[in-house]
Amino acid sequence: MTTCTPRAAWVNLLRRLHFYIGLFIGPFIFIAALTGTLYVATPQLESWLYRDALTGETQGPHASLSAQIAVAKQLTGGHLSLMAVRPAAVVGETTRVMFTDPQLGESENRAIFVDPVTLQIKGDMTVYGTSGILPLRQWIDYAHRSLLLGNFGRIYSELAASWMWVAALGGVALWFVTRPKRRLNNRLQKTRRLHAGTGWVLLAGMLLFSATGLTWSQWAGANVDKMRAAFGWLTPQVNTLLNGEAEAHDPHAEHAMQHQTMTMLKMQSDLRQFDNVLHVARASGIGADRVEIRPPREHGRAWTVTEIDRRWPTRVDSVAVDGDSLKTVDSARFADFPLMAKLTRWGVDFHMGVLFGLLNQLLLIAFGIALCAAIAFGYRLWWLRRPQGPLVSPAATLSEAWRNLPPGGQILSLLLAIASGLALPLMGISLALMLAFDVMRWRRLRSVEA
Repeated sequence: MTTCTPRAAWVNLLRRLHFYIGLFIGPFIFIAALTGTLYVATPQLESWLYRDALTGETQGPHASLSAQIAVAKQLTGGHLSLMAVRPAAVVGETTRVMFTDPQLGESENRAIFVDPVTLQIKGDMTVYGTSGILPLRQWIDYAHRSLLLGNFGRIYSELAASWMWVAALGGVALWFVTRPKRRLNNRLQKTRRLHAGTGWVLLAGMLLFSATGLTWSQWAGANVDKMRAAFGWLTPQVNTLLNGEAEAHDPHAEHAMQHQTMTMLKMQSDLRQFDNVLHVARASGIGADRVEIRPPREHGRAWTVTEIDRRWPTRVDSVAVDGDSLKTVDSARFADFPLMAKLTRWGVDFHMGVLFGLLNQLLLIAFGIALCAAIAFGYRLWWLRRPQGPLVSPAATLSEAWRNLPPGGQILSLLLAIASGLALPLMGISLALMLAFDVMRWRRLRSVEA
C-alpha cells in the first residue's frame, strides 16, 4: 500500500472520483445540457410554427365556452372523454379543448384549438403535460428526459441529475486544494483554468438543476416525495371530495357505477356548466387570464379551476366548485403555500425557462452552452494529462486512494456512499459499477507491478 498523508489521501480519492464522474457520467450531463438548451430556446419557434392553431380572430365578441366545446366535440365525433379546457387568455388567442385519447402516451392529450369568435377549428394536435407544450418541444422534451427511449431512457437523465451536484462540489473542492501557487501559461494550466473557472460560474445553476431534475426522476424522485411529505413540503392541492364521502368499498358498486356514468353523460351534454363553473371561480378570486377548467372524473367530486400562469409573479391558485350547487368547496392559494413548496414551484419553473420569461430563457441558454463547454474542457484536460506509458501506477486508482485513507476516513466514506446510494438509487448502482471496474483495473496493475 502506498503511504501518504491523510490530506493527500482525501485529495487523491476526490480526484479519482471526479475523474470517473467525468469519464462515465459526463456524456450524460452533456446530452442533458444540450437537449435542455434546445428546449428552452424554442418557445418562440414553436409559437411561430403553430401560429395558425394558436391565433384567432381579434375582432368581435367571444362565444360561450359551451359553444366552443360543442364544436370541438363534434370534430372528435363525441367518442373521447373531455379532460380539460383552457379558455383563450387574451384577444386573438384560441381556446384549447383537451380530450383523453387511449391511443396517446402518458400525460398526452388531444387538443382541439377553437377560435372563440368565429368558432372555427384552427388546429388539432397532441399536447403534453401541465405546460401544454406542442409536438416540436414535446419531441425535444422526450429527448431531454429519456433519449426518446421511454421509461428505460429516463435512466440517463436521472444519472446526470444524481451526479452533477457531486461533480460540481467535488470540482470546487479540488480547485481549492490543488490550485498552483503561481500562474502558469502552458496548455495544461490554461485548460485547467477554463474548466475550473467555468465550473465556479455555473456552480449555483448545477446545484439547482440537479435538485429540480431529481424531483422528476423515477427512483430518486420517489424518495424526494417521501422527504417532502415527512417535512410538510408538499404542494397543497384542492380537495375535490364532496359531502365528505370517503373512498371505501361500496356494496352497491354496480349501482354507483351506473350513477357515475349517468352523471358524466349529463355533464358532457350540459356544456353550459363550464361557463357557470368559470364564473364561480372568477368570483372566488381566480383572476389570472390563463386558467384550466377540469370537470370531475367520477361521481362525488368537484370541478376544479386552476391558474396556470407560472411566470413571475406566480399565479397558480386553484378552487374546487360543486357542479350542482355552484359553490366553492375548497381552495388552494399560492400565497399560503409553505416556503419549501414555493421554492419547489419556482425552481421547477426556472428549470423550464418560464419563471422570468425571455430573461429566464437567455440565462438557461447561456448556462447550457457553458456547461457543455466545461465538460469539453474537462475532456481536454484529461487528454493533456493522460498517461504516456502503457502502464499506470495502482496509486492512480480509486481503490488504492480509498485504501490510503485513515480507518476513520474509510468508514466515513463508506457510510456516505451507502447513504447516497439509498437516497439516489442510480447513483448507488453506478458507483458500484465504477468500483467494480476500478477494482479490476487495480488488481491488474498490482499483478503487473508485482
